[in-house]
Amino acid sequence: MADAAACAGRVARLRELMADRGYDAVILRNNPDLRWLTGAERTFDDEVAHTAFITSEGQWLHTDSRYFNTFRERLGADTPWQIDGDMTTPAAWAAARAAQTTSRVVAVEDTCDLAFFDAFLHECNAASVACLTPRLHGDICDLRMIKDAEEVELMRHAQTITDAAFDHICGFIKPGLTEQQIRVELENFMFNNGADALSFGSIIAAGPNGANPHAQPGQYVVKKGDMIVMDYGAGYHDYHSDMTRTVCVGEPTDEQRHVYDVVREAHEACAAAAKPGCIGTDIMAIAEKVIGDAGYGDYFKHGLGHGVGIQIHENPSFNRRWIRPVPEGSVITIEPGIYLPGNFGVRLEDFGLMTADGFEPFTASTHELVCIPC
Repeated sequence: MADAAACAGRVARLRELMADRGYDAVILRNNPDLRWLTGAERTFDDEVAHTAFITSEGQWLHTDSRYFNTFRERLGADTPWQIDGDMTTPAAWAAARAAQTTSRVVAVEDTCDLAFFDAFLHECNAASVACLTPRLHGDICDLRMIKDAEEVELMRHAQTITDAAFDHICGFIKPGLTEQQIRVELENFMFNNGADALSFGSIIAAGPNGANPHAQPGQYVVKKGDMIVMDYGAGYHDYHSDMTRTVCVGEPTDEQRHVYDVVREAHEACAAAAKPGCIGTDIMAIAEKVIGDAGYGDYFKHGLGHGVGIQIHENPSFNRRWIRPVPEGSVITIEPGIYLPGNFGVRLEDFGLMTADGFEPFTASTHELVCIPC
């Protein structure tokens, strides 16, 4: 059942934005935003099948027969949402709500496709409804940056599953297994221990494959001396966790140990510097300096971190483009890496909450290099 108080707070924040902008209503169709506002867990999939129309006084939700009863079960009898399963087009339904509420400034979510936007204008014209239709420019994404207590708790729980999976997989890995076999074991463990989804397709990249930051697991056979990069996360009630650990099969070489230590130093320096209001590019620069000073600057080119929530990649970010403050209450990753083509890669990633005191990781797994006995 949706957390009514949490969802009411989210709708209230949206209505504050509407009042500031002079919007009579907003139209939303992006599933992550609808999940955030409604609280309807394990309801949304890849279909763009739902439309919300929200004013200062009312909130309506249009869906179809495949989801109608699920919404009723998830939201309960006392929900403030008026759930509508009328067999009409989303654009015609939204135009009818604009007419019903005499809304004259109707902001449309910027993720809505042009086909819907054009159809909505057509339906308004056909119904003799005159309204301005400004676009929301990432406004809902920015609202979603600040997590409430329910969201934080769901992600903490997802991470406990992810941490347990790391302990399990370290006892499973041995020479002779393929990357794909390790992936299957890891993901099955998460599903068997409380996960109801994966945050994304798990990355298991052994030996030279670890030098490709987003390598897909395949039939590479793990051997003694390989470093294995494992980037994965459990999903829980539509929220995500995200963690990367690099392990060594057997004892590391001096170079492997040194590279790991540099990545760990970069990670921990960034975590110590991350405070509410810090600028994403500034934290990124810390990682670049540590890695660059060690002589590996050409081998770390991806962003340092990203927001996590209903989506695995959200605002804010620690990267070369995020020049805005990172707010208190946001959840974000820190994940520096070094990737030596044809040889090996190392990445170390935690995710956690930006508190008043700084970055508080949800991740509990050790930062020490784990060496798999063999």
